[in-house]
Amino acid sequence: MATIGFIGGGMMAEAIIKGLLDKGLFSPENIFVSEPVAERREYLSSTYKVHTVDQNEKVLKGCAKIILAVKPQVMKKVLEEIKEHIDIEKHLLITIAAGLPISFYEKLLPQGTRLIRVMPNTCAIVHKSISALTKGSFATEEDLTSAEKLFSAIGETVVVGEELIDAVTALSGSGPAYVALFIESLVDGGVRAGLPRPLAEKLALATVVGSVEMMKKLKKNPYEIKAMVTSPAGTTITALEVFYQKGFPGTVIEAIYKAYLRSKELSEAFS
Repeated sequence: MATIGFIGGGMMAEAIIKGLLDKGLFSPENIFVSEPVAERREYLSSTYKVHTVDQNEKVLKGCAKIILAVKPQVMKKVLEEIKEHIDIEKHLLITIAAGLPISFYEKLLPQGTRLIRVMPNTCAIVHKSISALTKGSFATEEDLTSAEKLFSAIGETVVVGEELIDAVTALSGSGPAYVALFIESLVDGGVRAGLPRPLAEKLALATVVGSVEMMKKLKKNPYEIKAMVTSPAGTTITALEVFYQKGFPGTVIEAIYKAYLRSKELSEAFS
């Protein structure tokens, strides 16, 4: 069976490892993780039975596919450490670091290095991520397909041009925080109306999950779902009127656009 290596053993790396194991794409003995923190190495080794090491080059020696799962601020140091060990024929590098454009990697790595850039989100923890993939200058369609297969283990995948990655980051990358804020507001609204908080939380979560399932299974867009719930002069239209008066839709649009601009600003700083 093929091997796969991780440079960085944090939360997202763990989510991917768990997905790969659960889907049977790799066995524990064929997964190698480089992680500088001894306690984290011990945790990953004991929990998932994977190989853990403290030197990045050891992962490159044993694996053809390498997932770069380190924070953006340490990526340059990591690339400088591993560049001499990269075999452009053997290695496919897949980065999940936010904000770093492909040009950042291609300036630091050997000419011809095959690279795939991926923007997953934290829903990967429960295998419900939506991951956007884009390929570097030297990556092949086969490389892209291979990366899609890996990330399908933690949810859905889409392939986009790199010019869309900042918008993806603003929407789905940061999106779980927006959804959490909305759910928190629903819960507080229920409490304001007199519901006990545990009951309000249960109602809010079930409502959000059910609404999403309706859209997916009935193949209806958000407007159609809204129309299904909204009756003349009823409670729903009364609440929606307040949302519109307070500028809720516009606020969401503006927030995502500001996040997009910030992501673009960070990307350009490294391009």
